Amino acid sequence: MPIPLPSIDFEPSVVWKFLFNSVILEGAQRTLIVALVAQVLGVALGVVSALMRMSKNPLLSGPANFYVWFFRGTPLLIQLLFWYNVVPQLFDNPDITRELTSFRIAIFGLAVNEGAYMTEIVRAGIESVEGGQMDAAKSLGMTYAMAMRRIILPQAFRVILPPTGNEFIAMLKNSSLAFAIGLVELSNAARSIYSVNYNVMELLVVASIWYLVMTSIFSLLQAELESRLSVGQQRPPTLFGRMTEAFGTRETRVH
Repeated sequence: MPIPLPSIDFEPSVVWKFLFNSVILEGAQRTLIVALVAQVLGVALGVVSALMRMSKNPLLSGPANFYVWFFRGTPLLIQLLFWYNVVPQLFDNPDITRELTSFRIAIFGLAVNEGAYMTEIVRAGIESVEGGQMDAAKSLGMTYAMAMRRIILPQAFRVILPPTGNEFIAMLKNSSLAFAIGLVELSNAARSIYSVNYNVMELLVVASIWYLVMTSIFSLLQAELESRLSVGQQRPPTLFGRMTEAFGTRETRVH
């Protein structure tokens, strides 16, 4: 006697119905904004923290080492909950606490966490540049900051870019943790709908489609940028490059 297969209650029409729903689109937009702003702030924090960590002054390297150790060693969700519950208590002014919305705290919490990871990425990129170039720059009269800005960091950028792109793609997905502090980003937008109509799987598929769209676009842009920054090595054309050639635009490369 054949064993009946379990049936899955899934309606594809519901996916199409809510794919361009205004709540979903607003959630996707909010996810993108939070991820972009938090990543930019995280990169800035990472650069500063990396320079502090590489300093021979313990008053600079000590706090930077603790920052990296703490924020890489604790879960991002706990950090977001901490900022959301503790930071407003630091201010007695109700006008200030009203401004500390879940949107702002999500950006702040994600940026601080990202800065710890970017510290190691930036430090690795700087250390990949041959050390004698700093000495040569100083012999020409450049200060440490000027040499770092004009000589070292531009070269380190090629090493820093690939993992930074990966971090941003992870940031797009990690932003979903902000649901815990009440931010209606993409996953929480889907949740707000399926908690009413109970089409859980369909709404999860809708959210997944938009996450895939965003991460795919930025993956293509990252691959194209890496290809254009490559110097002295032959790299296969990227998918974006093949697409531009198909429309009659020739992709220029540096060999």
